[in-house]
Amino acid sequence: MQITIQNITPNFFTPASSEVWSKYFELLPNSKYLIKAVSGSGKSSFFNFLYGLNNRYSGSIIFDKTTIASFSENDWTSLRREKISIVFQGLRLFPELTALENIQLKNTLTNHKSETEILAMLAQLDVDQLAHKKAETLSYGQQQRVAIVRALCQPFKILLLDEPFSHIDQAQITNAVNLVSQEVEQNKATIIIASLGDTYNINYTKTLLL
Repeated sequence: MQITIQNITPNFFTPASSEVWSKYFELLPNSKYLIKAVSGSGKSSFFNFLYGLNNRYSGSIIFDKTTIASFSENDWTSLRREKISIVFQGLRLFPELTALENIQLKNTLTNHKSETEILAMLAQLDVDQLAHKKAETLSYGQQQRVAIVRALCQPFKILLLDEPFSHIDQAQITNAVNLVSQEVEQNKATIIIASLGDTYNINYTKTLLL
């Protein structure tokens, strides 16, 4: 899925000059993009625009040949189930549910992964022993790893990762990048990562400064 950005600007704050706001550019299929930004520059807002959670902007965002402003709620539900997956900066896990229950809430919509596959992914990130622990009992770094697995347990053509590794140590970042890269390749998808500066040793198609 190709994303075309046509001169978008948030309506609720005045952004500084960047390579994202008020610019025309394309995010091509099967590519890797880094959105490099300082805190408060609007990277989470940009991701919320792409995910259809916020439409308070001027300009246009086009998926393939269709402007997303024309999408209905049913369109967005379908897209979020089958085409676009995200790790929010705030994670949005349900604290009262276990790690595995949080993942299965997403996975059961498409049965994209078996429970065995999910546990193997958790093991790759060294949190499989926490599968049946409530999310609220996990450290933030452990919750990030659960949120990453949850995002990978659906079909996707676009994977949005908003500071996904901020509380994970370097060894686990390497494991997480390997897992994410494997799933992105299998889905023949585009990955867009927002970062305060770390590139995570990924060979990006392009870096955009926000």
